[in-house]
Amino acid sequence: MMLVDIHAHLTFPEFNKDLNEVIERAKTVGVVEIITSGTSIKSNQEALDLSKKFSIIKPSFGAYPTEITLKNVDEQLEFIDKHKRDLVAVGECGMDFKEKDNFDEQKKCFERVIALSEKINKPIIIHSRKAEKECLDILESSSKKKVVLHCFSANMKLVQRAYDLGYYFSIPTVITRLIHFQEVVKRVPIDKILTETDAPYLSPFQYERNEPAFIVETIKKIAELKKLEKEEVEKLIFMNFRQIF
Repeated sequence: MMLVDIHAHLTFPEFNKDLNEVIERAKTVGVVEIITSGTSIKSNQEALDLSKKFSIIKPSFGAYPTEITLKNVDEQLEFIDKHKRDLVAVGECGMDFKEKDNFDEQKKCFERVIALSEKINKPIIIHSRKAEKECLDILESSSKKKVVLHCFSANMKLVQRAYDLGYYFSIPTVITRLIHFQEVVKRVPIDKILTETDAPYLSPFQYERNEPAFIVETIKKIAELKKLEKEEVEKLIFMNFRQIF
């Protein structure tokens, strides 16, 4: 088995007490790679530390849209640039109009993050809550090609636009409960689909903490929707993972 979780937050306090067990459960079900995403300098450093402790973990350094500002953007980007050899992707980053409506500041910061990801030649993992169109507008105006849309919740017209741009869609485990992500999987060819948990959030099991081992639930659902064998889905998504990361 070759399952991948391309977006989790194993540095978050929900995993403080049992991270070793969480990692072992992931390995037991066949997870071979977990990308742990930071959101700030502190959590980026913690993600890096975890990657040195657990070979299954790879770090992605983020600049979360509700935390990055024009006052701290230089410091955050300098940290990412300094550790560019250690990370597999930049993110999560992007825009968020649910938490903040400071469009101009978020746009300027996001453009800076994209520019850095281009400079260091790393894929970028996008957070676009209530700002899906705006994120696509900015990404399209850049030369960025290796783009992963984390938990992309836009309408199907924007889904099609993102697919036409060549972007990847990271499908969360909550696909088992949310029709939107089921529809995304139906419409998007499997060569642009990746799997994520967003652990500890978006669990396939209501009221239960999410964790990388639950990727198996996403595989089952994708296989059902695509009318493929689970083993074939695992193989194809792993190939996608290798293609972009």
